[in-house]
Amino acid sequence: MPLPPPPSRKADRVDLKKTSRAQPVESQADVATTNVELAAPSPVTSADAAPAPPARPRRTRRRAALAPTTVVDTPPPHAVNATPGPDALAAPALPPRRSASQAPARRRTTTSGRKRLFVLDTNVLMHDPSCLFRFEEHDIFLPMVVLEELDNNKKGMSEVARNARQASRSLDALAASANGDIREGLALAALGNGEATGTLFFQTELLPHALPDDLPQGKADNQILSVVQALKTRYPERDVVLVSKDINMRIKARALGLAAEDYENDKTLDDAEMLYTGTLALPPDFWTRQSKTVESWQQGGHTFYRIAGPVAAQLYLNQFVYYEAPGEPSLYARVVELRGRTAVLRTIKDYSHLKNAVWGVSARNREQNFALNLLMDPEVDFVTLAGTAGTGKTLMALAAGLTQVLDERRYTEIIMTRATVSMGEDIGFLPGTEEEKMGPWMGALDDNLEFLAKGTGAGAGEWGRAATNELIRSRIKVKSMNFMRGRTFLNKYVIIDEAQNLTPKQMKTLITRAGPGTKLVCMGNLAQIDTPYLTEGSSGLTYVVDRFKGWPHGGHVTLARGERSRLADHASDVL
Repeated sequence: MPLPPPPSRKADRVDLKKTSRAQPVESQADVATTNVELAAPSPVTSADAAPAPPARPRRTRRRAALAPTTVVDTPPPHAVNATPGPDALAAPALPPRRSASQAPARRRTTTSGRKRLFVLDTNVLMHDPSCLFRFEEHDIFLPMVVLEELDNNKKGMSEVARNARQASRSLDALAASANGDIREGLALAALGNGEATGTLFFQTELLPHALPDDLPQGKADNQILSVVQALKTRYPERDVVLVSKDINMRIKARALGLAAEDYENDKTLDDAEMLYTGTLALPPDFWTRQSKTVESWQQGGHTFYRIAGPVAAQLYLNQFVYYEAPGEPSLYARVVELRGRTAVLRTIKDYSHLKNAVWGVSARNREQNFALNLLMDPEVDFVTLAGTAGTGKTLMALAAGLTQVLDERRYTEIIMTRATVSMGEDIGFLPGTEEEKMGPWMGALDDNLEFLAKGTGAGAGEWGRAATNELIRSRIKVKSMNFMRGRTFLNKYVIIDEAQNLTPKQMKTLITRAGPGTKLVCMGNLAQIDTPYLTEGSSGLTYVVDRFKGWPHGGHVTLARGERSRLADHASDVL
């Protein structure tokens, strides 16, 4: 049985059952609508339709599709007089009919001007349960083996099991909204997702196709490849693309001559080098261009500068700018106000000087100075720090936390957590309470506390150092992320270490725990991601850095230079 045509959607919805079949159609243009594809009278052969490169389901394309489009009015009932044939799925859309006074209707098209048919692998649904609504105007096909694998992975409390259950609920809601036979396809916009104007098809019949003998038919991946091969053979006019997170699956598909793509809609950035760094170097001719328009004044021990021009247009709130030139005084400032094409810069506090040391820790480079200004500012509620190993992320966060908890009493205690993703083989269950189980994961905390306690207890003797360590330990609580749901932190200083191993959903869960008076610090190294299916572009750390840039109460700094040791710095560069 051939694949049925997609139903009409959005403003072009036409009830085919109530349409009169006896009424004639004047011309082929009368049956054309913008979003409803009807079969052309003459068959389309594979030689007539040149293959086009498959479209990637990328975030950049989805954003581009959000441009305002013209909605075409619903055609009169006599515009359709026959039920579309089985080849309607493969036929390209006909141009819309409009009067001379009507404005041309815009249509969202792909590079080849026709809709794709994406076959989803199970791991895509388990990675992002909302992926069904991320393919814009294109159609989706789900093989029956995908539903079987969803059913097999729905049990448990893991993130994969939760995503499988959520995907199944979305499929059930779509099927319930059809109120009919799902073999005709389901409109993805039925649940209110306006961007998804395509159709969801299920495999409702056997699609046999001979694969090479080296590929056993009993394996689920090979069954999906067989479905893709059969769809490509049955509908040569359409671009049938397999979407999978499995690298080997995509390699096998390309070896068989099938189009295969990775699911990239979950990526915040296509290139991690485009990530917002939180700093900007002013051009060498900055003061020359600003000499006639710059305004400056003193207030509260800081110097303020009001600048204008192209530089101000590319700044974000709480972004750090610096000017360094030989023979000229340096400038280190933070953007505190943006209004039109003007920006106000405020000079920062110099934490590299020993008199401004934070719990005995002073900044050793420019980026560390920027980070300490964010960590010590009570108006900044959310701070993200990214950088390679040895840049001082954990040390600065702990030093700033201890100063504000014990000395300034701004917060009541420090809460530290991290993603419990091991780098190698798992050592099994850990004994003890929640805090004892988290002990092996908090080696970085112990190392930095030892360094901080050594500096504050110098000259106090053995008893003094022991009392200092006991006081510090009493104000630091180690918590597991597994028990964070439902909690609310009031007047706490929360540190999330190894945040690069968190998904955007986990990051949202942790950030929304913050109550009044709470400061949250996220740290991580995007080059050390250990979570499967997580990349630099889709990491939760990348996600929050991109979404929080420009927020008046948030800031980010990418630490560039390591200060751990010359051995660690050289290893980071050459290994």
